[in-house]
Amino acid sequence: MNSVSIVAFMALFVTVGFLFLLANLLVGKLVRPKLPNEEKLEVYECGEPTIGTSFVQFDLRFYVVALLFLIFDVEVALFFPWATVFGKATQLMDPQMPVVAASTGELSEPAVGLFEELGVAAADVPLDAAGPAQATESVRQLGNQLALSGLLDVLVFFAVLMVGFFYVWKRGDLNWVRATSEVEEAVAIDPLDMEAPAEADDRQPVLSA
Repeated sequence: MNSVSIVAFMALFVTVGFLFLLANLLVGKLVRPKLPNEEKLEVYECGEPTIGTSFVQFDLRFYVVALLFLIFDVEVALFFPWATVFGKATQLMDPQMPVVAASTGELSEPAVGLFEELGVAAADVPLDAAGPAQATESVRQLGNQLALSGLLDVLVFFAVLMVGFFYVWKRGDLNWVRATSEVEEAVAIDPLDMEAPAEADDRQPVLSA
């Protein structure tokens, strides 16, 4: 299966999923009853009595925690293609695996299967025509290059991720009580400032007799 077929299957999958969702929404809009009443229009809070109006600003700290959780889930999913390439490259580097047939000097069947899974045709693999030993060494070097490039890719991925996390942390977006801490820092009074008590004494009490 070539790359064009894979893209075609993905496009077909996305199209069918979109049409299926659109058809269900359209059928639901046409057949469902429309009987709004006061109870249906109430704000739903997991069966608990509602407090206040629904048009309030939800605390964004919960969204920050949820986004961090999703980021870690997504990065785990991105490890699979990298691990596939790195694992197959290390198999090509294994001295116990025959990558070149001694009789013909061509790639062995296990090596051909590994290259096909990596998306490389056997005819595109450069082999040293000097002999099976030299051809085996060239395949080992190719596997070493693939493993190093895969390792470099995952290190770059981690570096970009850590820079993003450091930026968010430096801005204070990961602080659970960021707003409260900023307010406390703004109203903090320097104990060495002798004018602060005088200003405080001039203020009138809120409640007076």
